[in-house]
Amino acid sequence: MKIIIAGAYAIGSHLAKLLSRNNQDIVLIDDDEQRLENISSDYDILTMHASPTSLAALKNAGAAEANLYIAVTPDENLNMNSCVMAKAIGAKKTVAKVNNYEFVEPEMAKFYEKLGIDSLIYPENLAAYDIVNGLKMSWVRQRWDVHGGALVMLGIKLRETCEILDIPGGNDVLKMYDLVYFMVTKQYIPYVRKIVGKEHYVDVKNVMIMGGGDTAVRALKNMPEYMNVKLMEHDVERCDYLNDQIDDQRVMVINGDGRDLQLLNEEGIHTTQAFVALTSNAETNILACLTAKRMGVRKTVAAVENLDYVNMAVSLDIGTIINKKAIAASHIYQMMLDAEVNNVRFLMTANADVAEFTAHPESKVTKKRVFELGLPNGATIGGLVRNGEGHLVSGGTQIEAGDIVVVFCYNVRMEKLEKFFK
Repeated sequence: MKIIIAGAYAIGSHLAKLLSRNNQDIVLIDDDEQRLENISSDYDILTMHASPTSLAALKNAGAAEANLYIAVTPDENLNMNSCVMAKAIGAKKTVAKVNNYEFVEPEMAKFYEKLGIDSLIYPENLAAYDIVNGLKMSWVRQRWDVHGGALVMLGIKLRETCEILDIPGGNDVLKMYDLVYFMVTKQYIPYVRKIVGKEHYVDVKNVMIMGGGDTAVRALKNMPEYMNVKLMEHDVERCDYLNDQIDDQRVMVINGDGRDLQLLNEEGIHTTQAFVALTSNAETNILACLTAKRMGVRKTVAAVENLDYVNMAVSLDIGTIINKKAIAASHIYQMMLDAEVNNVRFLMTANADVAEFTAHPESKVTKKRVFELGLPNGATIGGLVRNGEGHLVSGGTQIEAGDIVVVFCYNVRMEKLEKFFK
């Protein structure tokens, strides 16, 4: 597959690194030689020093034969314009990163598709969705709804109160501090909560957020009605902007530093169930979450954009890690696949992928039972949705046409699963 990426910034560089490991034919375009040099020396990709809005550069990069053209520079106008140009000369699919929520409103999708932009991504909105979804359950690290919640994946850290420690299943034994992913139907969520020993976790009602950037704004606009939020922002002008943007009595904007212990005490940190750190600095976010945990907050969420800090944040027991570039890359990644696939997610802390595939009448998965399929080592079917109802899967399950199948991939490329669903 030929893929062209415009913009050697955070998302573009991360995508190039990710896709180069899958032996894809990748061209990375950027108008800054230094950014290109920083990535080309370590990865097997072709770089081109040029403007993504140069028609000549797009032709030289091979946009006419490109299966996927991805524009992820900081300039949304440049991204959209270059996608229109790439599509006009033959690119099969195009995706542009934007910085404005209005562009990704569902009713605008057909308009942009007519222009030549197949998909728009707004990373801040994607991250906000994950944050809000995670806050709904104080006892999970990660929550992922499949097909509107017909199935739910829960990522849970096991501790000493867990009832199923040291219990084997297959070749595995669950150990304390393992991060375990459960796939369940909604009615069994309370049962899972019980066996992992999390019934004593108080539900989240009071939330503190540090950092009033665009991700925080999108999260606030999607907070459940039963949650009250105190947002701490150190910049006075930004506070004024936030007050104008967020007309909600449940939200209080405070001018201050979320690392200030006196301020945290004054604002009721001891009656807060969740602390979310969303500044642009990973170290600040990690330290702030550690401080909140020492002051009794169980649920902490940290934005960690520098991937080098992710493992450190996990080892320090920061609850949920949010990385916009990884989230955006997951959404773009699904566009590479020929099979009908949606909702691809990269589980950073587990180094695994999970996705929803749709089985068609001629799909190989409909011809045999699950245990007879010969799935690649490292791939597991976690569940399926049939006629809107979630079902768990065993070796004897027969997948049918129209089923939405949830597949986990650990150390195996998602492309290897495509042949089972085409």
